[in-house]
Amino acid sequence: MLNGKRITIIGLAREGAALARFLASLGALVTISDRKPPEALAAAVEALAPHGIRFALGDHPEEILDCDYFFISPGVPLDSPIVREAMRRGLTVSGESRFFLENCPASVIGITGSSGKTTTTHLTAEMLKASGFRTWVGGNIGSPLTPHLTEIQPDDQVVMELSSFQLQIAQSSPHIAAILNITANHLDRHASMEEYIEAKANILRFQSAGDAAVLGHDNPVTRGLASRIKGRAASFSLTTEVAEGAFMRSGQLILRLDGRECVIGHEREVQLRGRHNLENILASCAVAGLAGAQSEAMTEVAVTFRGVEHRLELVRELDGVRYYNDSIATSPERAAAALRSFTEPVVLLAGGQDKHLPWEDLARLMLERTRAVVTFGQAAGIVEKALAEAQVEAQAEARPTITRAASLAEAVSMAQQLAQPGDVVLLSPGGTSYDAFTDFVERGEIFKRLVREL
Repeated sequence: MLNGKRITIIGLAREGAALARFLASLGALVTISDRKPPEALAAAVEALAPHGIRFALGDHPEEILDCDYFFISPGVPLDSPIVREAMRRGLTVSGESRFFLENCPASVIGITGSSGKTTTTHLTAEMLKASGFRTWVGGNIGSPLTPHLTEIQPDDQVVMELSSFQLQIAQSSPHIAAILNITANHLDRHASMEEYIEAKANILRFQSAGDAAVLGHDNPVTRGLASRIKGRAASFSLTTEVAEGAFMRSGQLILRLDGRECVIGHEREVQLRGRHNLENILASCAVAGLAGAQSEAMTEVAVTFRGVEHRLELVRELDGVRYYNDSIATSPERAAAALRSFTEPVVLLAGGQDKHLPWEDLARLMLERTRAVVTFGQAAGIVEKALAEAQVEAQAEARPTITRAASLAEAVSMAQQLAQPGDVVLLSPGGTSYDAFTDFVERGEIFKRLVREL
């Protein structure tokens, strides 16, 4: 059906490149447009050139809107001029994840939330794999799934992490949809908290009576979305015995489905640190259970899974100090969850690029949980101001040592000097990486290299 169709893709990033290559293989006439200059995209252009793809780089010329299908990458805002003009002309704005959801032959599990979605996605996929399912993982993590559409079989399981940007343009929903939590995030891209909530809730919008949804019970926003569920409803909770789903009871992880209960394990057996990771395990059990995973497989994964890279990842221990990489913490709330995972004194590396989110709660927690805070990046001054205000509010006589670093490398060096045996040095910035790095992955990789070189 796409043979000979004119397709425009805005954004020559990971998803845009994968989608372009796949659509071109079907005979589509693909043009990729990106505002970055040609020299910055030379390697990507060279990789795609053999596929007959055309390029419009450095700007978005008007002629690219003369097309049959219009796709954008998640990094392209809906209010950008080229997208607004496409909408004005009546073009449907789509994306790689939407295209995949609309064409996947297998059952799809979609997982979203303000935090925890990557870990929950991986946990769910591992539980399904351990249960014998041929399982595919992608979406907002890993490699785009569209290139595998011709390989995926109807009996396979697909687990997708979905961001608010991907869901904002969705016109179909996963067969099993999970919203883990919704807290303030990405308000540098979404016009309001209400818009952000609606983008997340869009994962439920196109479900039918034969589908299922899992909501985080302990988050008031997600709990309030229960009336939007059209099919089977389940939830998960650390504090409440839910009627259908997963919960904690006296330290045990319990799965309850169809009135039957099974013990998945005990919290002391779990390798992952932090109560937020217990929530992630419970969410995974509820989702994987609905998808047909075996309880034995859930237990095996729950007690052996050691985490995902850049998420409370132990890098090394040196001179009695343990260094953790939590570069994924791109919001103050995520950094707070990381801090709560430790009882040891913490030297925290905080900063990066601000997302117009409140820092007050994290600052109060820093007063309680940190020995020292090393700030860096664009948000360094914002972190320091929040800490100063928290100290005044708490009428605290003591406060953590606060030092500003000119770079991540300097921050690591300062942290080593400030840390004492028994301490934890934690990179959990609370801000995005875009002020100095390509993404949180690059920031985490550089942090790990710097720590290993100490």
